[in-house]
Order: sequence, then C-alpha cells, then structure tokens
Amino acid sequence: MVAVMSLTASPRRTTPPEVETVTNATTGRQHDAARPASAVDQEGWVPPTWEEIVTQHSARVYRLAYRLTGNVHDAEDLTHDVFIRVFRSLGSYQPGTFEGWLHRITTNVFLDRMRRKQRIRFDALPEDAAGRLASREAGPEQHYADTHFDDDVQRALDALSPDFRAAVVLCDIEGLSYEEIAATLGIKLGTVRSRIHRGRAQLREALAHRAPEARPAPVARPARRGFALGRVVPGTR
Repeated sequence: MVAVMSLTASPRRTTPPEVETVTNATTGRQHDAARPASAVDQEGWVPPTWEEIVTQHSARVYRLAYRLTGNVHDAEDLTHDVFIRVFRSLGSYQPGTFEGWLHRITTNVFLDRMRRKQRIRFDALPEDAAGRLASREAGPEQHYADTHFDDDVQRALDALSPDFRAAVVLCDIEGLSYEEIAATLGIKLGTVRSRIHRGRAQLREALAHRAPEARPAPVARPARRGFALGRVVPGTR
C-alpha cells in the first residue's frame, strides 16, 4: 500500500479532528467508495469511512501525486494533504464521479502548492535524480510509480510548468478526456488543448537526444527474373 496508509500514524502529523468526526460518524456503515456517486441517491448518500477511501483510492491518488511532483517525499506530502481536504470537503460533496472529484482535488492542491512555492522563490524542481526513484515499498502501485518512466523522461516532465505538467499528466498518464480535464482544472476546452499541445512539444524537445538517428532509406533492388506472382498471391500459378 502506498504511503498514505501511514497518515493516521505519521509522527509528523496527526489526524485532524474533522477526519475523526467523519470516521466516527460513519463507523459501522457499509459504503463502496469506488462506486460511482451518480448511482447513489443524494439524500441517502453516506460518506465513506477513512479506511474505505484510503484502501480503494490511495494508489490512484499517490500515482497522480507522484507524476505531478516527481519525487517520493513531495508525493507523500501531497497525498496526505489531498486526503485531509477530501474529508474536510465531504460535507459539501455533491454526488458525481468520485474519481473525478479526487482528480480535481489532487491537481488543485498541487497547483496551490506550486504557486505558493513560486511566491517564496522556492526551487520546485527535484533535488537529486538518483534518489527520487528509490522505492520505499515493493507493492505493485509503488513499483509502477517508480519504474514506469526512466529518470530522463521524469526530468523532462518535471521541467514543465505546473499548468502544462498537470494537463499532460491528466491526459497522457491518467487517460482523462479533454472535457474531463477542463472540468477538473476549471478551465476552457481550448486552454486544455493549448496546454497539452505545448507541453507535449516541450517534452519532445527535451527528449530529442533520445530519438534514433535518421538512417538512409535502403536502395530498392530490382526484381529477379522469373519471379512468380503465385508465390505472393494465393490461388494463382
């Protein structure tokens, strides 16, 4: 299980009162946190417990957080903050797509953190490339997050501006449609297209050195005499 499982026992932070209140209020109630909220009656909707949300959605949130931040430490912090905001917002949650709601919160928390760092002139790029991909756990989700991209590609992704990076990650890694990205980021569809196009162009430029060298096209050899068409087209002789 990814790092978010340690949130309730983290020595750096404690579970906020509002999280405990929600958890205690829903103890004993069965709810499928992965079930599309549109299938749940709004009046009878019961907020999922802390354990349900963490168990069913932590891997998805951490994977997105890792791709947005580019390193394990920041991804863990971002994941922690995301789940705190989730519980603070459960009371005002309007039934919709729960996964889309998590995407929106994760991306918005990331962008807020990046803007805050930029205001205080903090270097938001990864510090040590060799240490970023060191896995703390050997679970499949962590293994995917650590090894799916090599260091070169991850550096290129990290170098994108936060807005471009968020759009590219949501589209090319999370598989969201342009419309879903527009709803997640609260921007126009044209802006989504522009950010993805420009982000991909910057990635291609950053990774141009990895492109295979162009090789001269092979010279076509003349057909040998006596070539039988029947050897190519079945049924002919």
